[in-house]
Amino acid sequence: MSRIVNVGSRNYTQVVCLDSPGQGNACHEYEIQNAEGDKSLGLVSFQNGPINEAGVNGVHNEDLIAIVIDRMQGFQSGEYKCRENALALTKLEEALLWLRKRTQDRIDRGVEGTHVV
Repeated sequence: MSRIVNVGSRNYTQVVCLDSPGQGNACHEYEIQNAEGDKSLGLVSFQNGPINEAGVNGVHNEDLIAIVIDRMQGFQSGEYKCRENALALTKLEEALLWLRKRTQDRIDRGVEGTHVV
């Protein structure tokens, strides 16, 4: 059932999906492994089901993007500051903005936390 979804930075790591699509036609369990696949570096469990129905049971896309934004801001405040980091940071901030807008639109329609599209 598991499948590699991404080979990470310079082939040092790989991201493996551990489950089949479920709620929302998305997968919910991912593991980051070393390139050989014999060492787990981290497990990410995403929210599975609407919070109003399933409770909070995992992280959200916005959580992971916020982590990467924080990391990139750190790089940009030090000796690794560069144009490429600045561009990546801008795109991450834009992605977070759009996801938050989607959530706010769902709140405004009264469907946030439910299966209603």
